[in-house]
Amino acid sequence: MIKKVFSNLYLIIMFLFLYLPLFVLMILSFNNSKSRVVWGGFTFKWYHRCFNSETIMSAFFTTIQITLLAAVISTILGTLAAIGISAMKSKSRAIYLGATNIPLLNADIVTGISMMLLFVKFTNLSFVTVLIAHITFNIPYVILNVLPKIRSANKYTYEAALDLGATPLFAFYKVTWPEIRSGVISGFLMAVTMSLDDFSITYFTKGPGVNTLSTMLYTELRKGIKPELYALSTMLFFTVFILLLLLNFRDSKKARRQ
Repeated sequence: MIKKVFSNLYLIIMFLFLYLPLFVLMILSFNNSKSRVVWGGFTFKWYHRCFNSETIMSAFFTTIQITLLAAVISTILGTLAAIGISAMKSKSRAIYLGATNIPLLNADIVTGISMMLLFVKFTNLSFVTVLIAHITFNIPYVILNVLPKIRSANKYTYEAALDLGATPLFAFYKVTWPEIRSGVISGFLMAVTMSLDDFSITYFTKGPGVNTLSTMLYTELRKGIKPELYALSTMLFFTVFILLLLLNFRDSKKARRQ
């Protein structure tokens, strides 16, 4: 009984440390006063100013462009890579899986600096270099989401479709795609989540005049905390939260069907 009470108390304290700052930030985004200790009444004016800020909106649209482009391209490349890895022999597969895990284990700052050094050697930092960097660090997440679905799929069904006269592309679309679709969508949502709030890699690979929400927040916070940033951070939190809910909902729905 005592052990259970202490376990529950530990979980409550842990979640308070994790989420209490977020709740405070959300409350401040609706505070009519600029003070962080005085409640000035409920208001939406900080959200209104956030949407009317040219700096914030420019960073927002740049973030959306990079996030969607990187997620789509990395999903396509990651899915093709997962199909190729699954067809390899065990030794080659182990080597490529090890190489896939390296970016996940590396610190973001290491990846960001290494990519910056590579880019400045051959070209100027710009929107394109940020996009390439995001695609590069998203691909492993897509591979690790798609690969288990490919392994669980019945490869003999695909071969049977080929024997019956189907083209490889038609057989993939009708046989393989339905079995790996959930993994591809999960990889896409993971790529969107990772790109949306990335800072370290974006900061080191962006060129002059290119700002995403994360790098814009860093620049603005150095000047001082503005209430508009509370509103922006709240919207970012709920965006990522909804994406994760969708991801977990799909996984739980798939598990119930099985």
